[in-house]
Amino acid sequence: MYILALNCGSSSLKYQVFDADTKKPIIGGNVEKIGLPDSFITQKYPDGTKQKKETFMKNHNEALNVVMFMLREASIDTNKIAGVGHRVVMGGANFASSVEITDEVMRAINEWADLMPLHIPASLMGIESARQIMPNATQVAVFDTAFLQTMPEYAYRYAVPDAWYRELGVRRYGFHGTSHLYVSKRAAAILGKPASECNLITMHIGSGASGVAIKNGRAIDTSLGMTPTAGLVMGTRPGDVDAGALMYVMGKLKLSVDQMTKHMNKDSGLMGITKCFADRRDVEEHKNTDPLCQLAIEMEVHNVKKYIGAFMAELGRVDALVFTAGVGENDDYLRARYCEGLENLGIKLDPKKNAAALARKGVSEAIISTDDSPVKVIMIATNEELVIVEDTMAIMNGTYNADHLKMDYSFAK
Repeated sequence: MYILALNCGSSSLKYQVFDADTKKPIIGGNVEKIGLPDSFITQKYPDGTKQKKETFMKNHNEALNVVMFMLREASIDTNKIAGVGHRVVMGGANFASSVEITDEVMRAINEWADLMPLHIPASLMGIESARQIMPNATQVAVFDTAFLQTMPEYAYRYAVPDAWYRELGVRRYGFHGTSHLYVSKRAAAILGKPASECNLITMHIGSGASGVAIKNGRAIDTSLGMTPTAGLVMGTRPGDVDAGALMYVMGKLKLSVDQMTKHMNKDSGLMGITKCFADRRDVEEHKNTDPLCQLAIEMEVHNVKKYIGAFMAELGRVDALVFTAGVGENDDYLRARYCEGLENLGIKLDPKKNAAALARKGVSEAIISTDDSPVKVIMIATNEELVIVEDTMAIMNGTYNADHLKMDYSFAK
């Protein structure tokens, strides 16, 4: 029996097939440039080999059909796919846990389409396609926002007119919750403590980035907001910016809402500062020759440190600072910069341990702080797909617990 994990982006589809007995991935891949003439799929095999197929896929339905064809070509019996777990970026306050997908759930997800015009329609199309292609498989939605719904009201509310919150749902939701859930469980296991006794700061830093304050195993605050544009400086998103400044620019340049949305999601962050780079590898490569690249790094480091300090103030006691995602797992230079000068707060990074802890070199997790550091610093390679698979299987088996602290996750051991 297989479980399929699906992640539908605006023009992409990532997939991974897991063996239900071992919970190990056996094959996966990416579909890119959906809707464009040069769309293609890359399937990745356990031995590291890849197979690329170029074919026009006008939508996610066609993309999923190509995925099924590729899986069958790789001798995967698609009739044995008993469950499909879908990553859904937004569940709002309605969904604080994973759920089996029904028509009612689909309608509830669709209510967020105006706020997430790129992600929600893609997710819904992926879900609908999977339901048609695999009608006998259990379909499960795993929400990126679910882990963050334990935040207290004083943390998730904005100081805006109350009617905006009551009638429009304007509040902080946060994202990357599946990743924060996974690394928080792994951090607790590494510390040798129950998750319910751990106070953690988890930093998911990739092209998108977010920090979460976790008290006694539950999220109490996050850097992201109602949308994924707030908080930390990201590849193409700005992080925190004065709302009044945005209104000023919209008025001066006569920008529409759609135009400003594009600027906030595609033209800001590192791209906005450097004018040419959204990838931190490019920014770091040019930091000694391009003043704008150096500025971008200093701005990001400054921003990350502010959130670490703020979360420490909220938590009082911190057991560990955790780095994950593309940058958090692979960029020892930036990890060192993020922790630089925080020794008086109990964060002492070990340079040798930090330099050796790189996911791209096969290290999945490591303590990278000094032995006497009051706050442990840990690198953990995230595994959102495993969370999706285990939630899907638990819902299928009737063992799922909406309280993640009471869920029997294999990776929490």
